[in-house]
Amino acid sequence: MIVVDERATMRREPPPHGAIGMSTAYRISDAVPAPRAMEFRRRILDRGAAIGEHPIAHDEVYHVLDGEGEVVSDGQRATLRKGMTAYLYKGAVVGISQRGRRPLSLIVAYPNTQ
Repeated sequence: MIVVDERATMRREPPPHGAIGMSTAYRISDAVPAPRAMEFRRRILDRGAAIGEHPIAHDEVYHVLDGEGEVVSDGQRATLRKGMTAYLYKGAVVGISQRGRRPLSLIVAYPNTQ
């Protein structure tokens, strides 16, 4: 067992896949020694920020902890709010952007393919 305090993994950076705006990243699973089968991350997207659209080679999950966002998968768009989850399928082109007044706080989880 490994216990990780997310505060120890926090860093400010542009979101992946396009560097649209700024975010706070919590690369929680990076603190877990290899081998590990999954990635588990928290990201807070600042107002106007986005994880740009990108193809995924595995299933992926976005779970909203706070705020509001718009998720896209192969051109299909949906609004996500606190407590909602998007399950995204392997092979899709996906992304998520912050909407509304508050930053978008979400968990991102996917298999570790390395």
